[in-house]
Amino acid sequence: MDATIDTKTVPSNEDRLAKLEGMGCSRKRYEDPRFIQGKGNYVDDIKMPNMLVGVMVRSPYAHARIKSIDTSKALAHPGVYAVLTAEDLKPLKLHWMPTLAGDVQAVLADGKVVFQNQEVAFVVAEDRYIAADAAELVEVEYEPLAVLVDPLKAMAPDAPTVRDDIKDKDVGAHGARKHPNHIFTWDIGDKDKTDRAFDNAEVTVKQDMIYQRVHPCPLETCGCVASFDKIRGDLMVYITSQAPHVVRTVVGMLSSIPESKIRIISPDIGGGFGNKVGIYPGYVCAIVASIVLGRPVKWIESRTENLTTTAFARDYHMTGELAADKDGKIKALRVHVTADHGAFDACADPSKWPAGMFHVVTGSYDIPNAFVSVDGIYTNKCPGGVSYRCSFRVTEAVYLIERMVDVLAQKLGIDKAEIRFRNFLRKDQFPYQTALGLEYDSGDYEPALRKGLAALDYPALRAEQAARRADPDAATLMGIGICTFTEIVGAGPSKMCDILGIGMFDSCEIRVHPDGSAIARMGTISQGQGHQTTYAQIIASVAGIPASLITVEEGDTATAPYGLGTYGSRSTPVAGAAIARASHKIREKARKIAAHLLEVSPDDVEFDLDRFVVKGAPDQAKSIKEVAWAAYNNVPEGMEMGLEAVDYYDPPNFTFPFGTYICVVDVDRFSGETKIRRFYALDDCGTRINPMIIEGQVHGGLTEGFAVAMGQQLTYDDAGNVLGGTLMDYFLPTSMETPHWETDFTVTPSPHHPIGAKGVAESPHVGSIPCFTAAMVDAFAHLGVTHMNMPHNSFRVWQQSHALNLDQR
Repeated sequence: MDATIDTKTVPSNEDRLAKLEGMGCSRKRYEDPRFIQGKGNYVDDIKMPNMLVGVMVRSPYAHARIKSIDTSKALAHPGVYAVLTAEDLKPLKLHWMPTLAGDVQAVLADGKVVFQNQEVAFVVAEDRYIAADAAELVEVEYEPLAVLVDPLKAMAPDAPTVRDDIKDKDVGAHGARKHPNHIFTWDIGDKDKTDRAFDNAEVTVKQDMIYQRVHPCPLETCGCVASFDKIRGDLMVYITSQAPHVVRTVVGMLSSIPESKIRIISPDIGGGFGNKVGIYPGYVCAIVASIVLGRPVKWIESRTENLTTTAFARDYHMTGELAADKDGKIKALRVHVTADHGAFDACADPSKWPAGMFHVVTGSYDIPNAFVSVDGIYTNKCPGGVSYRCSFRVTEAVYLIERMVDVLAQKLGIDKAEIRFRNFLRKDQFPYQTALGLEYDSGDYEPALRKGLAALDYPALRAEQAARRADPDAATLMGIGICTFTEIVGAGPSKMCDILGIGMFDSCEIRVHPDGSAIARMGTISQGQGHQTTYAQIIASVAGIPASLITVEEGDTATAPYGLGTYGSRSTPVAGAAIARASHKIREKARKIAAHLLEVSPDDVEFDLDRFVVKGAPDQAKSIKEVAWAAYNNVPEGMEMGLEAVDYYDPPNFTFPFGTYICVVDVDRFSGETKIRRFYALDDCGTRINPMIIEGQVHGGLTEGFAVAMGQQLTYDDAGNVLGGTLMDYFLPTSMETPHWETDFTVTPSPHHPIGAKGVAESPHVGSIPCFTAAMVDAFAHLGVTHMNMPHNSFRVWQQSHALNLDQR
């Protein structure tokens, strides 16, 4: 091949950038064609020879002793191969399994059931129809027990005991236990200093609030196909998992099969939102059945099973307090939370932090003193506690601080925008050590809020609102909500974050082929984030390989390097950093090969978009394609052949995206019907990789935030019956209900991230929910209302209006 490139034939920088389709390019999603054509490959699409199907028998009771289980009629049904109960799993020591939170959970109910629809037996048959019919033939005799559904009553002396198996244990995974229904107490901050600040404060405010129990409700429910090869001793599992490598480790722990003989494959996943992080009993039962029967076994849950038995989110009962001076400068924050974890502590949180990253609760504000205490509680409800489109418990934290800042502003008669300006962290204060021990890497909050206020003409909105309030005949109330949030993402630094003892690093392996194309494999797994598109763009910008020539693979533990998966907006902050670093390793080796080909020192060669040029002699150059070919036949003496790189990235810190959201609502005072007039969302996620995908992710997060704030809630009656177990009852907004979103951005790169990226997909969910509530409260604020608990559906809003007699005026 020629030693140099004829510069006359080299395209312009603009043409070369366009061909690369690197960072900053709104490259169309590579994934879309197969999804649009219905050619996705989901777990329920998997069909294997001689495959059987499993169906769960579930409890109608929320709390009851199991007096007997008779499986004889089910076993006699034609086409049934097995019916598993806890007694069948006990010899294998698989009747209980570890949770990600350090607790244990019954795979199949052992002695008693502790929440409605808990798994009692697993029927395996030729197809799901036979299995479902046979499940109806399993006869279970129950002895109903007193039910506990209110976490605020859980530690009363006469409260029913949820967990008989650990009722006498004084110590749990996270320290001392105060009561049989108590899981942990997690304190953080300086209590004495905070209490003194409150004692000396000119102004204090206090507000109780509930962040209701909700469910991520992904389009695809959970499921798996397990296939055990009795000859080879190999186990292959197709599974709907956001963290396939962690599943492999847990399966190895449970089954005693070496991880080297376990292959976990997460194919296309129809949404996760945190719901598909944990291990569910259906997975374990399918695996056990396959090992016992020697045939593949599929388990796919129904929609009702998904809503009532897989991991919920939120259910935080919070009390917030602020201490401030008379000018609204915050001096201290004090918070107590009662966290309803359901019947087992199966929260998907880092091991060291049982309340997740709730300590981001100081928000975007310079708060010198803070103390937080969280009590985790058992109740007769479904276990879980996942990060529904947010990092661990961040949305609860942001909700509380944003609500409290509004409550303080209302008490002092200060505009809610102005009180934020008075308390914002300044740009020159970063990196900033919060009173609760986090180090914010970067931020620039004031320009973001000013940009948002200008975009909506905030003074004009306030003037219109004042005129409405002065008119006694106005049929609608007008509310303006502001949220200026800081999120914490990128879990995480292994010195702080682990799951079951495994540090939360992530990984990337890149192999460049002789023709200049490449394959990249990561430890994450996409559930709609567009990884195959954006990951290739990072490689394109850093290594100079056109994105169209890069294949991205994830989700197969047989080929992907070990990683902790995709949740908590960690794809770009952690995996994206590993990709950038591996790409840089590729580029550095390629630079040395190019120098060898150009017969100059590597120090005399520099990278230029998609080629390497001799400094001061741009006509002396080698393209990345030429270097890739040489990597397999002509490398410097002592260098290994090939062009490959692997990187395991353990971040030094989290990243801290932020945003300013403003919502304007019109509320019919007679019916409670609410219309979202405008919703403005400005996000700062640092370096923007693909603006089009960012826009789509923001729209999705805002829509889910709208759903939570305005309608979603999993409710239980006093007997523990789930009252929202179908999509007839659980609110999922369609295009008819979803408002129009106005998006905007600023760019404040993360100083420690290799490409300055922070993550964005969960920020709109985190920031929009308190913004909706703020707007709803603001509509009634002139009448003395300081807070309204979600969801803000028409009936609940009408109740507020009726309580104030507004519907009678």
